[in-house]
Amino acid sequence: MNTTQTRFGVKQFAIILLTLTSAFIHFSLLFPDPLFILNGLGYLAFLGAYFLPIQFAQQRHNLVRWAFVGYIVINLLAWLAIGDKSWPAGALGYATKLIEIVLMVLLLTDRSK
Repeated sequence: MNTTQTRFGVKQFAIILLTLTSAFIHFSLLFPDPLFILNGLGYLAFLGAYFLPIQFAQQRHNLVRWAFVGYIVINLLAWLAIGDKSWPAGALGYATKLIEIVLMVLLLTDRSK
């Protein structure tokens, strides 16, 4: 069985922290709205697929990375279409989208495998 070790550095810890932050925000936002709960679960699922030693996901690490980026893009587009962009009431939305954009950049530049 071939196993691939992920090298953990600042970038990988930042990916974990930003993903957990975005998931927490979505869990706490408008709780118990199922859409936000599912969104938070989606972030956790992608985080697990990206870092956990799941053979299927690790063999397709680049595909998982691109799917994770696609998930973030879909979230950004959904917020642009229907999200609260008023100020200051929608400030958390802007902060969350900034977190997600930074996360996307980190994922696009992560070559840890």
